[in-house]
Amino acid sequence: MSKRLVSRLLGMFQSRTQVGVDKAGNRYFTRVEEVDSAMKERRWVEFKGADQDSTTVPVEWICWLNGQRKKAPTPEELAELEARRERVKQNIELLKKKEEEERKAGVRPVKKIGKSESPNLQSFVKQQFTGTLDQQKGPEEVSRPKDATDTEDSTTDIDRTSEPTGTGATFKPGTWQPPT
Repeated sequence: MSKRLVSRLLGMFQSRTQVGVDKAGNRYFTRVEEVDSAMKERRWVEFKGADQDSTTVPVEWICWLNGQRKKAPTPEELAELEARRERVKQNIELLKKKEEEERKAGVRPVKKIGKSESPNLQSFVKQQFTGTLDQQKGPEEVSRPKDATDTEDSTTDIDRTSEPTGTGATFKPGTWQPPT
């Protein structure tokens, strides 16, 4: 090994500064080192015990490790955030109990969301295209433009559906017009 590598390894253990400890017992350190002829701060975590589970690192410390925070979280800040998380959990439980009571009392209808129910497309179509469901034509009628000369096959704009219909024998390319 080179002298530089040995001195760097020794310096890593000698010049590190412990910044804080989280609830799980993980310890956080920082050290200023030279990287590409520039002095940069290096931050890292030493996990408690042999289990190096990165999911035990709180969000506040992750932000500090990634450089999203300039200062490490203080113990007061960590305690405040933990209390807030606990209040949110309690509020969630209260809301779940309230919804369950309303369901049992019949005040609130049960909403089922999932693959078992399909959406009501007819109500959607009625909202989007008023009057088109009541006036659907049979397959023998073909929608034609206003300037159509053949009066027996021509239909008015009111009778026009949103989808082209017709048989193969009466189809004429370019005659279908979208509803207005």
